[in-house]
Amino acid sequence: MSTLTEVTELTARVRARLAALHPGAPIGELETLPGGHSGLTFSITAGPASYVIKAVPSGQRPVGRNDVLRQARVLSALAEEGTVPVPGVVALDECQPAWFAMEFVIGEAVEPVLDDHRLDAALCRTRMRALPAVLRELHRSGPPALDTAAPLDPAAELERWSRTMRAVPPELRVGTQELLEMLGTNVPVGLPPVLTHGDFRLGNVLCAGERPAAVVDWEIWGYGDPRVDLAWFLLFADHRNFPRLGREIPGLPTEAELLTAYLDGHATPPDLDWFRALARTKMAAIMGHNLRRHREGKHHDPDQERLPPTIAAMIRTARDILG
Repeated sequence: MSTLTEVTELTARVRARLAALHPGAPIGELETLPGGHSGLTFSITAGPASYVIKAVPSGQRPVGRNDVLRQARVLSALAEEGTVPVPGVVALDECQPAWFAMEFVIGEAVEPVLDDHRLDAALCRTRMRALPAVLRELHRSGPPALDTAAPLDPAAELERWSRTMRAVPPELRVGTQELLEMLGTNVPVGLPPVLTHGDFRLGNVLCAGERPAAVVDWEIWGYGDPRVDLAWFLLFADHRNFPRLGREIPGLPTEAELLTAYLDGHATPPDLDWFRALARTKMAAIMGHNLRRHREGKHHDPDQERLPPTIAAMIRTARDILG
């Protein structure tokens, strides 16, 4: 948690940079932007323009989710390429604590089967049907190599989420030992690495009406197997994957329909079921980790107590998929 003094210092740095970009325009104050789950996220105005500010929390290392400049690099590259809609980066400051400013894109980021919303079912269907083309373009995009880390192959992805799962309290991960063994004995050969978002779903895409306006939340982007992104996206097509959490949206495209749209006439990639099981393992691990943090008092969120049935379902259905 940053102190008032730290936020005041950040405000001064941001306002000075924006004043240089907008000479003579009134510059607003930083306002906390709801919904940010990593780093610090604010909004600010400069005359008629509005921006989102992402900053490293003071006293924390700029690594992982807090490496905001890494996020700025991928956004800048994608904006320059122009095939995937993203907010444009307008300023960045590498002095610690680092920050960057990006365009404030007007739109809604709603996950139809999970979020509390009043969107018309037809609009949810239209938005969901638009996303496979966006994901396909992301996986086809060719920005220069922006990450010095080695691309994550399927084995590395499995190890990544196995570590997270093993940190979940045992009572929340019944059956995972067998599941991890099943995944580990049949690790597929990796496809050529592509740019991956890491959490691609409708809840991370700002939509203006029916149109995807900007893909956001790039905290865990990287280079890796496209099937990781694809299987994760498909998981959110069916409310039944999320007991006690999911809501039915009549006519929402099925996994099969979204997959067909993503493939655009190409063959289904091999071993996709392994990645569908991995996606469920990843979801169970993330939910279990979040629930543990709540119960330990590290992040108070009573809503996390609704997660156990979905965690159990993710583990069970992942094993079912693997047969």
